[in-house]
Amino acid sequence: MRNIKDKFLYIIASISIVCALSGCHFLEVEKLGKSDIEGYFKEFDGLKTAMYGAYSVTYDFYDSHFSKYAEVAGNMTRLSSVTSSDDMVDQYNFTSSPDQETTAVGYIWKDGFIIMSNVNNILYYAPGLKKSFPNNLRDIELIEAQALFLRALTHLDITLCYGQHYTYTPDASHLGIPVLTRLPAAGETILRNSVKEVYDQILSDLNKAIEIFEDTPMTSAYYASADACKALLSRVYLYMEDWDKAEQYASEVIPKFPLTPREKYAEMYHNPAYLGSEAIFRLSGYKAGTTLKKFYDPTSPVATPADTLFSLFDNPDDVRLSLLKYTNDNGYTVNACTKFYIPDNTIPDEDRHYDPFVLRSSEMYLNRAEARCKKGNLEGAASDLKTLIARATGVSESSVNLTYSNSEELMQLIVKERVKELCFEGHNFFDITRRKSDLRRELSTNSVVRYMAYPSDYFVLPIPQIEMDSNIGIQPNPTVNN
Repeated sequence: MRNIKDKFLYIIASISIVCALSGCHFLEVEKLGKSDIEGYFKEFDGLKTAMYGAYSVTYDFYDSHFSKYAEVAGNMTRLSSVTSSDDMVDQYNFTSSPDQETTAVGYIWKDGFIIMSNVNNILYYAPGLKKSFPNNLRDIELIEAQALFLRALTHLDITLCYGQHYTYTPDASHLGIPVLTRLPAAGETILRNSVKEVYDQILSDLNKAIEIFEDTPMTSAYYASADACKALLSRVYLYMEDWDKAEQYASEVIPKFPLTPREKYAEMYHNPAYLGSEAIFRLSGYKAGTTLKKFYDPTSPVATPADTLFSLFDNPDDVRLSLLKYTNDNGYTVNACTKFYIPDNTIPDEDRHYDPFVLRSSEMYLNRAEARCKKGNLEGAASDLKTLIARATGVSESSVNLTYSNSEELMQLIVKERVKELCFEGHNFFDITRRKSDLRRELSTNSVVRYMAYPSDYFVLPIPQIEMDSNIGIQPNPTVNN
């Protein structure tokens, strides 16, 4: 029997799908085995339920340490307290340690590979089910496509946390994470691949998923689709600095997902029944966790918007400001992120869920603006920026004035709008590092780190010690794993 000191990659490869669907505790996995999984996947209904389980564990991943890490390690968030017991304080102070199994260090790694194990089980057993259930062939193919999308998304997200950004080395030969496309054998050593190899797998999965989806219409933003794959490709190519393809895929998606109107902007966060017209892929929080709600809870927040964020707003009518303020019952207004807060108390508790955005068309406009700017198409980049600013401030695009004299100055405006639009949605720190920027925080920050120069070994998390101990040979990250 295995115990908690066994390798994460090995444990989850054999049991996570059953664990995710049955609600068992992670320490109870010894009760389950390969025969349980094989039995589960003998029926088409098992495959369908497994896909729902994969979405569920992906929600858990986004509702937890991954989303928080992208913000607290950045420069637009302030922790209310920095005592040693507070969640995410080590990531805020860049003092993460390999032995922190029950913090972001251990959980992002473990939870990310749990998702990968789920989707790899689906992709492993789906071909056999095609033969056993020929009448469900197309349904099985679409499940495979969704699994490929989630595998690509998760490979990207884990790599952002444990590997330096794509252009950190000229050929992206630096270490990323293990590329996991199959169920590892017991006792098999799993090494880290280069970031290039990880991204190659991401691109392969997304392109294959698009081929499978073909012209299948999108049923809901809660499920992966060809458009979600294209939107993710835009992000991936942006990170790779392939400006042509980043623009291409953003342009393919934008016409299909019009920006949510200004008058409904806050509603797409505060009303669980309203997805928003710009939603390309969201994660359903129905009967799910409340980690981000508690972290940003405006009544007693662990994290709040920093002064650096508010300094970017020069128009008090900007609708995005309404999501950074909270007025309590006494009429007192405080700074708070309300993107994960449902203010309507009349909604039943089980329906008062928030659905984190993973991909939306606002990001696609920003991706395209950045790509166009880098390509020298300043007019096109400015047009994309004006579209977002006009929506946010309630004016016509023709009345939006942008002041810039070269591409560098326009890029600073793009960076500014990107922060305002996507704050607290899991982008901030990764945008800083991929741009090879120094980390600069507010003067009044209560973190021990106000400034950190790029490049830095501290811009990634350490590989968890439990993985290092049990997966002999896996490569550590310099400095942070010492």
